[in-house]
Amino acid sequence: MPVSFRVNGKPTTVDVEGEMPLLWVLRDALDLKGTKFGCGIGQCSACLVHVGGHPQRACMTPVSSLEGLDVMTIEGLSPDGGHPLQRAWAEVDVPQCGYCQAGQIMEAAALLRHTPNPSDDDIDRAMNSHICRCATYLRIREAIHRAAAIAAQE
Repeated sequence: MPVSFRVNGKPTTVDVEGEMPLLWVLRDALDLKGTKFGCGIGQCSACLVHVGGHPQRACMTPVSSLEGLDVMTIEGLSPDGGHPLQRAWAEVDVPQCGYCQAGQIMEAAALLRHTPNPSDDDIDRAMNSHICRCATYLRIREAIHRAAAIAAQE
């Protein structure tokens, strides 16, 4: 079943089973490996991407639901790693294993788009569905505050 949508601003058509999860389309059909498989049941948020500007778990999103929509992955956030969140993540040294980080950054990007100067409570609420096995939650919060400060200076 051909489905046409945009990925990171580029028109894309894939011919796969309509129920194939977006996660596998991104990783296997489009060779975008930044979006990670975590749990496969929509609970860990490692696979989070933006669909139509909103955070969505790619493991639970059938490709057939994407016709005509925009999808942004971690690769589309900034091709050169210059997004304030990516810079802050490096400055604060957030990742340990790094596995959940793409989903965390994509969630944080959605938060900062709607709340440019979030409080700790705002961050905790936005990030509460993310599981980080390395427990870098305090560094994640610090990096989100740092990214907000970087963005405010630009």
